[in-house]
Amino acid sequence: MTIHAGGPARVVYLGTPEIAVAPLEALVAAGHDVVLVVTNPDRRRGRGKELMPTPVKAAALRLGLPVSHDLDDVLTVEAGLGIVVAYGHIIGNHILEALPLVNIHFSLLPRWRGAAPLERAILAGDAETGVCLMQIVEALDEGDVYARQRVEIGDSTLDELREALVEASCELLTAALAGGFDDPHPQHGEAVYAHKIKLEEHRLDFAATAAELIRVVRLGRAFTTLDGKRLRVLEASVDESKVTEVGPGCIVDGRVATGDGWLVLDKVQPEGRKPVAAADWLRGARLDATTVLGS
Repeated sequence: MTIHAGGPARVVYLGTPEIAVAPLEALVAAGHDVVLVVTNPDRRRGRGKELMPTPVKAAALRLGLPVSHDLDDVLTVEAGLGIVVAYGHIIGNHILEALPLVNIHFSLLPRWRGAAPLERAILAGDAETGVCLMQIVEALDEGDVYARQRVEIGDSTLDELREALVEASCELLTAALAGGFDDPHPQHGEAVYAHKIKLEEHRLDFAATAAELIRVVRLGRAFTTLDGKRLRVLEASVDESKVTEVGPGCIVDGRVATGDGWLVLDKVQPEGRKPVAAADWLRGARLDATTVLGS
């Protein structure tokens, strides 16, 4: 069944976080009629605990679009299609039966279904990921795929990869709407689930290899401990030289010994202090030969 023949569309948009803002803006810029935006309710944030809108709501209001926090409101507008980007809620069958919905998912399905596809792709050392435009079905991320676009990961940080995928998602979505949706194709390959990242997964375990540890750093929240205090590792690189004579976690000339190779510290943030170049921190830290990170 053709859900959109091509050209301008009358759509509802479901999304919540910052990653869903650019596709909404792209829809408006391309001339599509966004008749309703559905997002999470305002939440209290910051020190003053002021009510703040979601990034998608803020963008919708700036664009002059109607906004609702009630998903059932999509049934009250005359839309031909729903676009879903990181909405964050299960969509009931009564909605799915009333309106065709397509979802932008940030992975090459069926690899990395679920909540943290970008993070899992980086941690796994994947060479590439991508964006899929897919049907929404009751089962999590199991719908057929209308179109996909591949994106190389390389040495991208999480923020850099997110930016590249958002750009790809805008291109994919607007091209699909302009040309119309062909019949979708079933997902092929092994399904792999991207479970949420737990806090402990950001802790650097120096028994791992330097190649594995740099992937954790690229997520942006890596940390270790020194004398019981947290030390964030904001930027680092890999030295593949063989480690001899010292154990994992030992610091030698700004390099931390790992299970295989060295993690070179470039920028760190000691607990309660501002970020600083690792070389400056090392000069002031007065470490000795017995110092082991992770203690």
